[in-house]
Amino acid sequence: MLCPPLTTSGESPRTGDICQIDGAWKETESRAGLGWFYLNMNTQEKLMGTRNLRRGISPLQTELEALIWAMHCMLRHNKLLTRFETDCSDVVKMVSTPEEWPAFAILLDEVDRCKRRFTSFSIAHIPRKNTKADKLARSARALPTDVYYVNSVSPTWIPELV
Repeated sequence: MLCPPLTTSGESPRTGDICQIDGAWKETESRAGLGWFYLNMNTQEKLMGTRNLRRGISPLQTELEALIWAMHCMLRHNKLLTRFETDCSDVVKMVSTPEEWPAFAILLDEVDRCKRRFTSFSIAHIPRKNTKADKLARSARALPTDVYYVNSVSPTWIPELV
């Protein structure tokens, strides 16, 4: 069961589509990991994604990349009423006031393009409560080969996820 998050909107956090996101970045590693975990709180439908990519310049860039990838995946799976949740308060600030983050303008433009395709979009900060997305991101970062995984069942290398 997901814990009720802090919210930036008036929506009830216990209903509808929730997608928790996370990025895993270490300066000493050449790869970063992205992870997201989707849950429909009404039907209990689950979907998850994990992938790695070349490490970017900062952990914040990785968190933003995780949001963009999760948004693309939700759109591809027709999840148009999604509430995104992250443990990175700066990502919430970036999405709310992109003009204050000029160094990330290209990525924030992509967030905005995706955002407009959702019927309902919101993002909230959930301090340290996105453990499944975190585990997906960290596991992808640790793998020595490229990985791109989207499915309703846990990847075999993380059997205890769900």
